[in-house]
Amino acid sequence: MGDDEDQSLEARLAGRLAELRTERGWSLDELAKRSGVSRSTLSRLERGEISPTAALLNKLCAAYGRTVSRLLAEVEPEPPQLVPADRQPVWQDRADGFTRRSVSPPHPGLRGEVVEGALQPGADIRYDVPSVPGLEHHLWVLDGTLAMTVGDVEHALRAGDCLRYRLWGSSRFHCPGPGPVRYVLLIVLP
Repeated sequence: MGDDEDQSLEARLAGRLAELRTERGWSLDELAKRSGVSRSTLSRLERGEISPTAALLNKLCAAYGRTVSRLLAEVEPEPPQLVPADRQPVWQDRADGFTRRSVSPPHPGLRGEVVEGALQPGADIRYDVPSVPGLEHHLWVLDGTLAMTVGDVEHALRAGDCLRYRLWGSSRFHCPGPGPVRYVLLIVLP
């Protein structure tokens, strides 16, 4: 995606985050309590002054009871059945060295989705809670090495390895290097 498309996605995302809060009748203070994100950060996010990190989006999605993929799909037009590679939405958390491609954009009537992730060496993404408890994940490493922690258990994955788990608690994606890691994550709603 080009810079204009990235900025447009960021603006639509900011607008959708504001809509979700308004739809529930929550104040910024209420959302801050529910998400653990400061009121000032929430305000700046909704005004599009800052870009959310992956961890921040996860906290907001947990408060709203939806997956990050669903939130991102809500700011895109209705997904077609066939999504050419150059049309798959890409979101970047540049600060944390994380790139996320929605290979199969989610649809409200479907339970599964495919996401491609890439982490730069040293990238360390932590999620305190799952966006939706009980999500089934199938994590397949395509290139590189990934230290994946589910709850208190760390798994060392290399190219070709696949880890299947249900997510009830915290998780951590860490790229120990020396090179980047690229993986596919199949997510199935409970």
